Amino acid sequence: MTNGERSVTGDANGVETVSRDVQLINKYGLHARPATLIAQSAKTFKSEVVLIKGDEKVDAKSIFNLMTLAAEKGAKLTIRATGIDAKAAVDKIAALVEARFNEDD
Repeated sequence: MTNGERSVTGDANGVETVSRDVQLINKYGLHARPATLIAQSAKTFKSEVVLIKGDEKVDAKSIFNLMTLAAEKGAKLTIRATGIDAKAAVDKIAALVEARFNEDD
């Protein structure tokens, strides 16, 4: 699995948007437990955090919204955060994905 490099852009007010591409490598993809872990992590940040799969973009702070992505093993997602702690938010969620949500596959 290769996870993409983090990309960072800023607007005129200095607000950063950080994006990073990841691929789900855990056995069952984005099911209830990983969605809960992502939402709980995202909620700890002030930044707006979204997950993108293809043309779908959902609020990463909502377990329900994350579940609507129906992202299975191998799915490619983009984690995008905008705000003062965007880098930390993207890094935290990417780390969860890379750790396979601490599931024993």
